[in-house]
Amino acid sequence: MKTILITGSTDGIGLATAKMLIKQGHKVLLHGRTPAKVEAAKRELSVLAGGEIESYVADLSKISAVENLVTAVAEMHGKLDILINNAGVFKMGLVVTEDGLDTRFMVNTIAPYLLTQRLLPLLGSKGRVVNLSSAAQAPVDPGAIAKPRNLDDGTAYAMSKLALTMWTRVLAEKLGNDGPMIVAVNPKSLLGSKMVRDAYGVTGGDLNIGADILCRAALSDEFADASGKYFDNDIGRFSSPHPDALNPGLCAELVATVEKILAEKT
Repeated sequence: MKTILITGSTDGIGLATAKMLIKQGHKVLLHGRTPAKVEAAKRELSVLAGGEIESYVADLSKISAVENLVTAVAEMHGKLDILINNAGVFKMGLVVTEDGLDTRFMVNTIAPYLLTQRLLPLLGSKGRVVNLSSAAQAPVDPGAIAKPRNLDDGTAYAMSKLALTMWTRVLAEKLGNDGPMIVAVNPKSLLGSKMVRDAYGVTGGDLNIGADILCRAALSDEFADASGKYFDNDIGRFSSPHPDALNPGLCAELVATVEKILAEKT
């Protein structure tokens, strides 16, 4: 039995992944933003035979809430096998967080970075971190991450997902064999999540396609040596991300921006 934290697992790909992992006999640490949705998802999962469920509530748009989530998980577990950074936002326009950040960059880029960094002692060198990237990737403006700008949702989302992919590579290279396997995964474009329905007005594809690749990334030997890589499930294989994610200078600048934000806000 593996202990697996999945952020944003009250619906969409996150919930579908939780179902698969519980059926396989693992312990899933369910996470959501609102207590009601977390309780509803927990009830839905509790009828499944197999693994175990714990639940955590945290609004990942708040740095303090990310820190509190780490504390809560650490109080319950001396070891975490897998972290799946699934939580994300798309269609919301420019909303500024209590920390003065663009919510889209905070939830999609900064929160998973902070959560991963803080949970490294629990993950150790044998753990895995699976970051939910996207086929939508656009050149990152570090200034937009540091200070809210009036970007349209599609641009902000694509920037935030490339930024996530960039820090995946940097952190994997920095930690090497001393840290967990850290991989960025595009679970497949236009799957039938609430985010896709709200953003594009389409029903979308089978969520289990995305859940399946996340389970493979979390557990299979196929991903044992995948640290720093990008898996594109639109084509079903490891591939090259946006060229900027392969540019050491741009990646270093992005990580420095995130680190500076966290140093000022924490």
